Amino acid sequence: MRVPNARDLRSANRPDRERSPQIDEDVTGKELDRATQHQIKTLEENSAEWVARHLVMAGRLIDEEPELAFQHALAASRRGGRLAAVREAVGLTAYAAGHYGEALREFRTYRRISGSNMHLPVMADCERGLGRADRALDMARSEEAKDLDAPGKVELAIVAAGARTDLGQLDAAVVELEIPQLDINRAFSYSPRLFRAYADALTAAGRAAEAGKWERQAAVAEDALGLDVSDEPDIIDLGWDEEEEAREEEQQRRLLAEQTAEQTAQQSAEAAAEQQAPRAAGAEVVAGLPESSATEAGAASLDEGADDAESDFWESDDAESDDDSVEKDALDRSEVLTGDDAEPAGSDDAGSEDAGADETGDAAFGENPVRPGHPDRIED
Repeated sequence: MRVPNARDLRSANRPDRERSPQIDEDVTGKELDRATQHQIKTLEENSAEWVARHLVMAGRLIDEEPELAFQHALAASRRGGRLAAVREAVGLTAYAAGHYGEALREFRTYRRISGSNMHLPVMADCERGLGRADRALDMARSEEAKDLDAPGKVELAIVAAGARTDLGQLDAAVVELEIPQLDINRAFSYSPRLFRAYADALTAAGRAAEAGKWERQAAVAEDALGLDVSDEPDIIDLGWDEEEEAREEEQQRRLLAEQTAEQTAQQSAEAAAEQQAPRAAGAEVVAGLPESSATEAGAASLDEGADDAESDFWESDDAESDDDSVEKDALDRSEVLTGDDAEPAGSDDAGSEDAGADETGDAAFGENPVRPGHPDRIED
């Protein structure tokens, strides 16, 4: 049987409450964090020590004996009820002990004193505990919820998913947990809890296969976060499961193969275009070969009627000089044919040479002369 605190004999104790519980001898009150100690220093010395030691006991027992922890917090509130840290302790221990109405009242008082909404997820869960799931969802959609940090948003999403489940909205419960913090590739301090809550929601919605994947990933996250217990990591890369990794690798290989095939096709098209484009006509003229070769090449290109027939001709840097050279060449040929060394008019060689000259003039320099141009290029 628990022995009450012998020092707590004041008549100010409420008749419906037991007297303050006994404090362990090793508790001094200096175990509290600096922020809480700073608040307690505003009290009278004896009251400050009383409040501090009861708060330490409340924190020590909240997980093992939540009801006794709640009694310690109440004892602290009887002398330090105007302090935010004390009302917060009463709210947390009342919530742990299942006194949801009292916890909700204490959290509202804490919010008025401190101006902080950090306990909004617990307040929403208190509404669930009181059977008011709709009010819990209203808190999750409130403006105050937008100001929560990442862990707070996760906790509120879990509460909202529970409220949806209470209302029988199983698919909506899954959606409530699909928040930016639900990242299967990274582990934060809240990730294992979020992963398991998501797995439970998937199971309830009949999606057992997906739920199993998230259950496994929750265990992976716990192992990763437990690698260094001295410093809790902010973020750890977990990686995807093996099946997803294989799918990603296959997709990368397919994309690489498609790119390679496209490049090969482009190179083949360019090579084919280069092989089809005649390159000998201009070179033969520059090298002083017989003009009949160039003439025949030009005539053959025109006979074929190809769009890139102009590419058969060598193109100079100056179009006007090309025209002048044409007239001079024609004149030179006529002089050669009528000179002293010309073949007789009836000769077969002379006739063929005349025919070649006429054909050259008609094909390359008629009324609609074909101007040299660049062949079409295949863009990379």
